[in-house]
Amino acid sequence: MYEQLGLDISPRQASILLGLLIGLAFGALAEVSRFCFRRAVAGPVSERKSAAGVWLGGLATAMIGTQIAVAQGLITFEDHRFMVTDMPILAIIVGGLIFGAGMVLTRGCVARLTVLAGTGNLRAVLVLLAFAVIAHATLKGVLTPIRTALSSVTVPLTNGALPGSPLIWTILIAGAAGLLALRLADDRRTLALGALIGLLVPAAWIGTGYVLFDEFDPIALESLSFTSPATEVLFWTVASSAIPAGFGVGLFGGVIAGAMVLSLIAGRFEWQSFTSPQQTGRYLAGAALMGVGGVLAGGCTIGAGLSGVPTLSVAAILALVSIGTGGALTARLIRDGVSSTDAGQATSSAPQPA
Repeated sequence: MYEQLGLDISPRQASILLGLLIGLAFGALAEVSRFCFRRAVAGPVSERKSAAGVWLGGLATAMIGTQIAVAQGLITFEDHRFMVTDMPILAIIVGGLIFGAGMVLTRGCVARLTVLAGTGNLRAVLVLLAFAVIAHATLKGVLTPIRTALSSVTVPLTNGALPGSPLIWTILIAGAAGLLALRLADDRRTLALGALIGLLVPAAWIGTGYVLFDEFDPIALESLSFTSPATEVLFWTVASSAIPAGFGVGLFGGVIAGAMVLSLIAGRFEWQSFTSPQQTGRYLAGAALMGVGGVLAGGCTIGAGLSGVPTLSVAAILALVSIGTGGALTARLIRDGVSSTDAGQATSSAPQPA
């Protein structure tokens, strides 16, 4: 379809603009709605139900939109990395568990921290930088042996997707998510915002896989994700003359810009930093866990969760369940995300968002 657009730029350059637009929308919507998987599984008890409702509302619309696009023949996931026939089950489970632990230590998953970075949160900026370095080290650097060793334990699958009819699975998953969202969310406004965030997932799939498709200059089929884009942004920043930007760079920059604009307009922009060396150490430890875990699991709460589950990928579903389990267990161990180093402050101040 790309040839019909008559643009004077390459599909890759156009994907940067697409990523920027998708990112702007995500950053703005996520900032105002506080869209966050971590809050749903490990946040303050008073917030979990509502946060879960908003997140599930997004999953429902993402699922419906993505599967409609597949049914219409606009996109296909047959050759996508989510549809592995030899699923690295140990890497996914271990990666998901430690990613979940890391997001609790940093009080936010990578997507949430990217949004917070745009609102003046310097803790989030440092975590994102450390996360990107560790993720790349796990993917191609000194931590690669860990990834290859865990990835060697696999389970054979027929085609990587849930067996049976995609329509039935879509009705079951999207229906259950939608009903739970309506029941759990206590604010219809934020529920609607979550549903709009979910629609960005099929918009990105269709944009990269159909609108910008050019058989002579193909680009990757991508949607909302933050693990791979974080490493892409890092190395594009330091070596842009050798490493061209793509959808991920546009997405990452758009999310920060969207969150910044909304927070400035609403008066929520505020410079924030660490309060103690102990807090800094905890956040860096969480960043390292998420960096390793995100690569092992094949994505984060957005990449493997909000974008991955709608593809009906078994690997993506397992990754999201593992992340949620790791987050819930860690939160319970450290009393709902408040570590022992901050326990003395917890009674006198509200928990920080990240």
